[in-house]
Amino acid sequence: MAGNSILLAAVSVLSACQQSYFALQVARARLKYKITPPAVFGSPEFERIFRAQQNCVEYYPIFMITLWMAGWYFNQAFATCLGLVYIYARHQFFWGYSEAAKKRITGFRLSLGTLALLTILGTLGIANSFLDEYLDLNVAKKLRHF
Repeated sequence: MAGNSILLAAVSVLSACQQSYFALQVARARLKYKITPPAVFGSPEFERIFRAQQNCVEYYPIFMITLWMAGWYFNQAFATCLGLVYIYARHQFFWGYSEAAKKRITGFRLSLGTLALLTILGTLGIANSFLDEYLDLNVAKKLRHF
């Protein structure tokens, strides 16, 4: 099974590294702006970096679930490409937000669009698998015959 999911696993590891990098940026900002834990308020610069990282953490479980469901039940290569787009979007979001709150919008919209697409593809794949398993109706197979 592991060999069948190598692309999804690679994107998952890459995204975990990205999350770690964002957390490291918060730690650096704490030192730079002299904000000691557990405080999360201080300079506006620190607060933007902190909020950008927290937002990425909040969306991370949704990303992981939709990535794997779309990859397992729809198409691994397509889900992997969308996963890479999501990682890029989160990079844009994080650094945009770190500079100014208004600069986060492009990355945020791209990441939400990517999550929506992963959700739709995962749902379609799961629905097709359910229909095939329990009703002996493979919609994807029937569509290929057209």
